[in-house]
Amino acid sequence: MFNLGKMLKFKIEIANQDHLHYASQICDEMEMSAKVRGTGIAKRSHEYVQQKMLEGKAVIAFDSNNQWAGFCYIETWQSGEYVANSGLIISPAFRNKGLAKLIKEHIFNLSRSKYPNAKVFGLTTGLAVMKINSDLGYKPVTYSELTTDEQFWNGCKSCVNYSILTSKEFKNCLCTAMLYKEESNKNDTGAKLNMVTESKLPALIKRLSKLKSKIKLQLSENQNDNKR
Repeated sequence: MFNLGKMLKFKIEIANQDHLHYASQICDEMEMSAKVRGTGIAKRSHEYVQQKMLEGKAVIAFDSNNQWAGFCYIETWQSGEYVANSGLIISPAFRNKGLAKLIKEHIFNLSRSKYPNAKVFGLTTGLAVMKINSDLGYKPVTYSELTTDEQFWNGCKSCVNYSILTSKEFKNCLCTAMLYKEESNKNDTGAKLNMVTESKLPALIKRLSKLKSKIKLQLSENQNDNKR
């Protein structure tokens, strides 16, 4: 049980068959959240989410009254060589309370225990998620360092920005790619450099976000011009 502030407690556990009935609620919230953001993966089927629960590849969070609060799951590619923590979603009632960071820590640790030799990566447009990933040891990388598995990239088809990804031949998009760098975190020689890099990361992330927002606006304006 995790206590965040006064009277606010969360329980985070590995999802299982007892949680299957939450799948539809989780998927609906994922879809609505993506529509509000105007970006990101728009939809996952409740059967897919349930399968993750049955495989023990997901974590789920509840408040002290057993109300569903958040969820995240593990995806693997290339026979477990690459792992991503996907579908992070927080119920609107519990957002901006530190729960996302707790869930990310839990799913990251679960990923590392199940796939200790895998490359753990993420793709996101969210500044908050980028900061959490950075705290866990992720570093910004190019798309070329991510999995080449077609199934992973096919999962982007439900994103509203998929046309941007294909136009750039899957080399870049509005999402920032981040990869967990275990060796750099263990390297004492580079510790000071890492500290400097991490101190500059928030500013870098903001610049990336502004640049991608500008690109998105330009693309939108071009599409409107073409319709005229």
